[in-house]
Amino acid sequence: LQDLSFELLAGDYLCIVGENGSGKSTLMKTILGLQPPISGRILTGDGLRKNEIGYLPQQTVVQKDFPASVREIVLSGCQGRCGSRPFYNKEEKQLAEDRELSGGQQQRVLLARALCATRKMLLLDEPVSGLDPKVTAEMYALIEKLNCEDGITVIMISHDIAAAVQYASHILHIGDTVFFGTKADYLESPQGRLFAAKKGGDAQ
Repeated sequence: LQDLSFELLAGDYLCIVGENGSGKSTLMKTILGLQPPISGRILTGDGLRKNEIGYLPQQTVVQKDFPASVREIVLSGCQGRCGSRPFYNKEEKQLAEDRELSGGQQQRVLLARALCATRKMLLLDEPVSGLDPKVTAEMYALIEKLNCEDGITVIMISHDIAAAVQYASHILHIGDTVFFGTKADYLESPQGRLFAAKKGGDAQ
């Protein structure tokens, strides 16, 4: 990606869309500090630290077979709070209990883990990939609630343009050209019209 510049405010809901291989996941990892930018800078305000960003990566086979209980996975999201302590304190254990989600659905468990790491920002990499329509709708509703009611800033990679337009406040389209703006402006842009038409064709 070149000449990419955008800004988010607390409480925004950004969907990152674009074709496979366009750099969406790489951008997210760069925001998280998991890899350095080739050039340029990523700046955070309001005292936001990298370890205060919750991250839900794409689901992998390893995650599906991960030998841990729901509570253990959720509680591991508090590791950034522990510092040099080799144990979880009472508050962190209670936070894990508060964040557990029923149903045993793996993405919900991993989202609960991400929530233990943050009260400020969530980065979600295709969080509904592979989920059935009912669970997908429930996941989108939960993310919307975290954004609207809890005020958590959301950055989500999605191939679901309909969901992006329904839930997001802003769209970042990555491809041969880059667009960043409100979802209303995106729908009027060449990228938005082309991408929406292509996805509509894929669905037929």
